[in-house]
Amino acid sequence: MLPTDMFYNKRFYRVIGLLLLIAAPALFAGTIYRNVDERGRVTYSDTPSAGAQQMQIRTQVQRRLYQVDKVYDGDTITLEGGKQIRLLGVNTPEIESRVRSEESGGVAAKKWLQNLLQGKEVFLEFDQEKKDKYKRQLAYVFLPDGKHINLALLENGLGTLSIVPPNLRYADKLIQAQQHAEKKKLGVWAMPEYQPRPITQIAGHTKGWQRFTGSPVTVKTNKKYTRLIFNDKVDVRIDNSNLKLFPEISAYVGKSLEIRGWVARSKDRYSILVQHPSSLVVQ
Repeated sequence: MLPTDMFYNKRFYRVIGLLLLIAAPALFAGTIYRNVDERGRVTYSDTPSAGAQQMQIRTQVQRRLYQVDKVYDGDTITLEGGKQIRLLGVNTPEIESRVRSEESGGVAAKKWLQNLLQGKEVFLEFDQEKKDKYKRQLAYVFLPDGKHINLALLENGLGTLSIVPPNLRYADKLIQAQQHAEKKKLGVWAMPEYQPRPITQIAGHTKGWQRFTGSPVTVKTNKKYTRLIFNDKVDVRIDNSNLKLFPEISAYVGKSLEIRGWVARSKDRYSILVQHPSSLVVQ
């Protein structure tokens, strides 16, 4: 039974109602404040006041059940009706197609996902950004028994982290899952194609997800990007809108880093876009 003072506080229920409405796709932690005045009357508010006690209101994630029609590759599935779902937070090696060559580990990731999902029902959970640039829906995928497929792919070394803001709900758990596979040298972490190379060798490795090592010498900033400069032809760029996720960028200068991501080339210049601190590993 709820405390008696709650039954007479309409503002409390209004606040709770608002929290329940906006909690939708996440395990949401809302904050309200409990205050007792000099006459012992209890009130609740969503704004703090002197002497108020902070309280946490947690609501459960919303997930919906769908039928999987087929598995396209290790990180993309198709639902009944043809809707494509791209798994959030993880990237698996490419399979062979009309436009791409097969990458090591791509077939293994697809087969693993097929064994679990082909023709099965799954729960989908969405984050802040619902679609990618290819109009695929972005989701975390769960089996009916609660198994988190995105995490499992990383834990088994079948893919690598691809955390893209604002979809950050499971960022910490995804990072931990990859660290487990990396420590155990599972899957891609044991393959020679994905071992780190000096960033001075970047010209010979511009396709697919890569790992490079090097030390930036300075930082340059313009309206859109902040760049870690490695030499006159190579940089790592961070969208200024994501800087709040990173430590002070100048702190990376002179440090030995491992950079993880995809190389973009413009004539004789090379750049790697980094969207989350997990792609910059201080050695």
